[in-house]
Amino acid sequence: MTSIDVQDLTKEYGARRAVDQLTFRVEPGRVTGFLGPNGAGKSTTMRLVLGLDRPTSGTAAVGGRAYATLHEPLRHVGALLDARAAHGSRTARDHLCVLAASNRIPNRRVDEVLEETGLASVARRRVKTYSLGMRQRLGIAAALLGDPEVVMLDEPSNGLDPEGIIWIRGLLRRLAGEGRTVLVSSHLMNETASFADHLVVLGRGRLLADTPMREFIHARVEPRVRIRTPDATALKTVLARHGHDAVQHEDGHWTVHHARVDDIGRLISQAGIPVLELAAEEGTLEQAYLDLTSTEAEFTAQPQEA
Repeated sequence: MTSIDVQDLTKEYGARRAVDQLTFRVEPGRVTGFLGPNGAGKSTTMRLVLGLDRPTSGTAAVGGRAYATLHEPLRHVGALLDARAAHGSRTARDHLCVLAASNRIPNRRVDEVLEETGLASVARRRVKTYSLGMRQRLGIAAALLGDPEVVMLDEPSNGLDPEGIIWIRGLLRRLAGEGRTVLVSSHLMNETASFADHLVVLGRGRLLADTPMREFIHARVEPRVRIRTPDATALKTVLARHGHDAVQHEDGHWTVHHARVDDIGRLISQAGIPVLELAAEEGTLEQAYLDLTSTEAEFTAQPQEA
């Protein structure tokens, strides 16, 4: 299958280096989340992969070839970078038919993607009457038009309602399950956590991480255990004896930092302490992401003093 390969990729705009010697590969069969603060170089990198900008140095290839050399590129790569790209005076169906004709894609495929993206009933309305969410769906329809092996989406959930967000999650998982290469840029950490298998994280144009999502979280967020018991004194004594620091919260539960639920469960079971609740407090992608990128954001707001 087809991968996206970025090798020593650099892009400079005058004195500013937007992309700084990036090297990574996006593999087929999984959804890769493409993360980074504003100004990190995500959109520039995607434009370089799609041949919309020329690199200062380095290469970006799809299936070992530059995008500009692909014959009928929509059959190989589908992309959504800007939901406003469709001409407002055209109908959605006309917009897709023009794209299909340029890549020798049959019109029946236009009707298929309109159905798949939920736009069939409004396909003959002019795009300028569409909401942002409908334009997003049209952009995704265009990306899927050529039934490509590679799909690249920039903020695909933008403007979608809850039903649409659930739909896009399922779509991304299905595309990856079919063996396609899926790269999705997003600022929504909880949303990315719901569909991504792998992460590529940028900061100030540089590569900060290229790793499976669960490994990314576990490496940066300390493991914690949540406990609730009617015998708080015995719990604290047992944990302290084994070198664990526990913190009690206002609602009565305890948090044990730097601990695994299996180890804590074994200790309190051996001590005969009654337990009302015992659970691992999983780290989130948002926590791990902020830990990694806290010094990499180009634009940051200062907290207000009370």
